[in-house]
Amino acid sequence: MALIIVMEDDASTRRLVASVLTKDGHDVLTAEDGRQGLQLMGPRRPDLIISDVQMPGMNGFQMLAALRADPANADIPVILLTSLQERAHMRIGMTTGADDYITKPFRPGELREAVAAQLNKRAVQANLQALAVDAAVQQALIGQKNHLAKLYEERLAAELSERWPEGDAAAADERLASATVLFVDIPNYATVAEKLDSQELAELVKKFYGNANDTVHLFGARHMRFVGEGLLAIFAADSDTRTVNHGLRAAKAALGLVESTRGIHEYLEARYPGRKLPPFEVNVALHTGPVALAVLQDPLHGGPAQTLPVGDAVSATMLLQKQGRELGWHIIASVAALRLITGAVKTGSRAFVQLPGRTLPMDAVELVGLAL
Repeated sequence: MALIIVMEDDASTRRLVASVLTKDGHDVLTAEDGRQGLQLMGPRRPDLIISDVQMPGMNGFQMLAALRADPANADIPVILLTSLQERAHMRIGMTTGADDYITKPFRPGELREAVAAQLNKRAVQANLQALAVDAAVQQALIGQKNHLAKLYEERLAAELSERWPEGDAAAADERLASATVLFVDIPNYATVAEKLDSQELAELVKKFYGNANDTVHLFGARHMRFVGEGLLAIFAADSDTRTVNHGLRAAKAALGLVESTRGIHEYLEARYPGRKLPPFEVNVALHTGPVALAVLQDPLHGGPAQTLPVGDAVSATMLLQKQGRELGWHIIASVAALRLITGAVKTGSRAFVQLPGRTLPMDAVELVGLAL
């Protein structure tokens, strides 16, 4: 297992972290401040450092600066420990080389998830390099184009004709302990719709949502449905492989959706050169958490049962998408989603976003590509 150095001046917190990690089979060395922690780095190079921010002697930021200045140890991942009242410290840590942070008080499960994400980073990067991702995606799209186009037409017809269901089918509900939720919407849809007639708009809608439907199904979405002008897709573990989990499949789908809009933008410019249409773009949000697929019946009017994704992860993703639009990010991902794909993707900016109706901000990052 891994060698982990824990730097924490509070004895009870230090013992808790060491106990959790030791039970998981890791070798743990502990220190009361950053200077003692760096002195523990001997011939055996640590795989991870967990450090408090506020410590006497050498604090967490000073330790981090010293570590990054040493070429031999500059790439060792670092997780900072801080409190909810120290949000300024979170921002400083994110900009000075920390790989992740955990807020106090924390649950052992949160610690394990953050540690696993950093330790799996190199393994994920190695596996990604062995995959011919782009070539495989293009080949699969060509092979499944006709089948998926027909499937899309059938699903679109069903969505347009469905009625809001009532009733209870709890026995048939499916509960996913961990799923990645993707929500994509067209921010300029109303402006584009104003400049196109109904037939032209219908062609555009079919073109974009045909591509979107193809993309999410190609990457193994467990469930999808239209929400207004947006598309909601759920990626679950039942389609995971040894090297690709539901978070990575959702991330690839998000990148594919953004790429497909560039082609649609070029199509609109060529088809309607004098219309002065706004840029055709999408904003995508990714978030990971428990999701229930609730089966709803309409006993009064009959008809097939409908499946509705519900849960805090679903509502948070839809709120997060709007914040991504405000920031100007094509793809916004929560840190919960990012921890599943650490090392597999390239990220841009990072920010704390305030979701309407929620007390605490959500830590989110801009996803810009795959780490090939």
